Amino acid sequence: MDGFRIPIGDGIASAVDWAKDNLEGLLDVVAMVVRFLVDGLTDMLVATPFAVTVVLAALLAWYVRSWALALGTVISFFVILGMDLWVPAMQTLALVIVAAAVALAIAIPLGIWSARNDTVGAVMKPILDFMQTMPAMVYLIPAIVFFSIGVVPGLVATVIFSLPPGVRLTELGIRGVESETVEAGQAFGASSGQILRGIQLPLAMPTIMAGVNQVIMLALSMAVIAGMAGADGLGKLVVQAISTVDTGDGVEAGLGVVLLAVFLDRVTAALGNPHDYPGSLRNVLATRRLERRRAATAEAESASAPDQLVGA
Repeated sequence: MDGFRIPIGDGIASAVDWAKDNLEGLLDVVAMVVRFLVDGLTDMLVATPFAVTVVLAALLAWYVRSWALALGTVISFFVILGMDLWVPAMQTLALVIVAAAVALAIAIPLGIWSARNDTVGAVMKPILDFMQTMPAMVYLIPAIVFFSIGVVPGLVATVIFSLPPGVRLTELGIRGVESETVEAGQAFGASSGQILRGIQLPLAMPTIMAGVNQVIMLALSMAVIAGMAGADGLGKLVVQAISTVDTGDGVEAGLGVVLLAVFLDRVTAALGNPHDYPGSLRNVLATRRLERRRAATAEAESASAPDQLVGA
């Protein structure tokens, strides 16, 4: 067996070199679009006054979950500002938002396709296993070959790494819809698209939102690795702290990532399960609207009762 070797790596390297030489125009377009999206969102987040950002984030947290999360969001953002990490935090947030949006735009349709086609599901499973178990830093190598150093390879690697949970949980949610419910829709003459939009997607939404949550969390966990590729943000500060063995700067940058992760996790989790948080502003307002409707209905019924008695 001496000297026996399967040249898998050589084949992949050749394929990467071929793609770089023959798809240069497409790669340039991808790089231009990614830079436009990330830089544009970063500029918008950084240009927005801190007070406005804090108020909007706190209102969102209160609306979807609770006043306690709103208070925690305010404290967290002030801690980030106090560590002088506001701009890197917004750079990281912009990268995560764009990467998660791209990953979900790919993952949700693939998950729906896999759920509605057993052959596609069987093919997708080993591919997703490979994507999820491959060390994340490996994705940086071809990404850097294609796009050089900067935010683009970091975002591409982030999209690839964070995509599998979105596909899996979308497929799980669609497949988890009871067959009797789907058959009832078919019995009423609903088309396949109507069943998907009106039955399967609404019932699968909590599971799909769990996938959205996982995609965002994995995208944020790639912040440090994206920093290795030269992407600006908290990850780049962590990499710099590692290179200079600066414990203080490393802990501060890592804490910034944690605070962003907690905010994004709690908000997206609440979006997927709104009924689990009765204290949210959304549910409080919905309850008050329902009470007003019931009161109006009762008042209308009581007002019509004398008229009915007179008519009798």
